[in-house]
Amino acid sequence: MPVEPFLFEAEALTCIFGRGAKRVVAVDCVDFKIEQGEIVTIVGESGSGKTTLARMLLGLQRESSGRLLFLGRPITHRRTHFRAVQGVFQDPFGSFNQYYTVGNQLLDCYSILEKPPPKEQRWGQVQQALDRVKLNALEVENKFPFELSGGQLQRLMVARICIIGPQVLIADEPTSMVDACSRAEVLTSLLDLTRQLGMTIVFITHDLGLADLVSDRILVMYQGRIVEQGTTQQIVRAPNHAYTKKLISAVPTMDGNWLDR
Repeated sequence: MPVEPFLFEAEALTCIFGRGAKRVVAVDCVDFKIEQGEIVTIVGESGSGKTTLARMLLGLQRESSGRLLFLGRPITHRRTHFRAVQGVFQDPFGSFNQYYTVGNQLLDCYSILEKPPPKEQRWGQVQQALDRVKLNALEVENKFPFELSGGQLQRLMVARICIIGPQVLIADEPTSMVDACSRAEVLTSLLDLTRQLGMTIVFITHDLGLADLVSDRILVMYQGRIVEQGTTQQIVRAPNHAYTKKLISAVPTMDGNWLDR
């Protein structure tokens, strides 16, 4: 039987911005593989290169050298890639056009689908997506994004994913701008959606505690490189790299027993 290709496969993947004295190596010769159906978290501090790597997975940023394959092929047709790979970003206010209503923007999601449903079925599907993330369609459909809270907009981004139904979700700090209660709701919605639609999810975060809760595997980034990768159990319970140990020591706890849960 033929072996299924990895969802993502990176070899010596590098991304460089600028030249000369202004040259910045954002992603520095990284190698990794992501299998279909996994929940993988990329962990690192601000400036470690994890968001640039996320943009490369999304097809929004080209590599400078090395190669990145999606299902065994280079990312060449962006529109096709956008149907398969979608993102949820840390700034919910920057993820929506402030001049169009929420309802119009959700309906516009159908424009990128290869085989969208008939127009008369679309609003019903939008309402189902809003119900799934616990938003009342009648309360939000005619509102503009600036009239909603950060938590509501985060949930709207998840609703947008429900409509498009991608194979992969790249979630870049998806709960960084919402309160603790909304954070739990957004994470629950994302994980439920992953299970229901059979999606692969790649979380981007600086929080190793969050990675421990949701991940099958963890990739640790430091100064543009992946310094350690493995199963969540391996990384959290038996870290090898000094930076990983530093991340573990920085996880806040109420009783000091995070690793003994």
